[in-house]
Amino acid sequence: MEFLIYFTVGVLVTFVGAIPLGTVNISVINTTLKADARNAMKIAFAAGIAEIIISFYALHCSVVVSSFIDMNQWIQVMIAIILFLIGGILFFKKQKASREKKFKMSKYITGLFLGLLNPPVLVYWLFMITYLNKNDFHLNMNSSLAILFVFFSGVYLGKLLTLYGYSRFSILIKNKVQNIATVINRVIGVLLLVIGCVQLLKFLF
Repeated sequence: MEFLIYFTVGVLVTFVGAIPLGTVNISVINTTLKADARNAMKIAFAAGIAEIIISFYALHCSVVVSSFIDMNQWIQVMIAIILFLIGGILFFKKQKASREKKFKMSKYITGLFLGLLNPPVLVYWLFMITYLNKNDFHLNMNSSLAILFVFFSGVYLGKLLTLYGYSRFSILIKNKVQNIATVINRVIGVLLLVIGCVQLLKFLF
């Protein structure tokens, strides 16, 4: 029964945290629309691993990490600048007939990179772990390996379920709307710009 509780909490906490539209979700949507769900799930599989790494790191040093982020606000600015650049490129990008591609990043690497380059997720996990432990959840590095394994398995499944849901929703859009590559680029570009603005606002205020 105890294992089931930790597994369920891991799934639910991750699911709720992954619902807000972020870079990983956007990448899954974009890949589903422009390629297929199989490639999108490659991103999801790697993003699930990134989620485990971030949540484990938050569990391991929640107090230290929180202080580090507060003392190094430039991290937020760097992330915002990157998002602005990518968003601007996508928004103003024009579709070309040429199929030639010089370089194609692995979807697994993309998922892992985007999953790790996500300070809000780390902050979310720091908050949730602190909240859960204050409510008698008792999860820390001294917990048994079995408990930790079950909890992080729930974390992985929760991330996959959320991203799978985004991918399925994208397929519905893809089947109903034709020739939307340019529109999708602009929508994703705007979303990335908005996320970048949020990052800057957090830094300024």
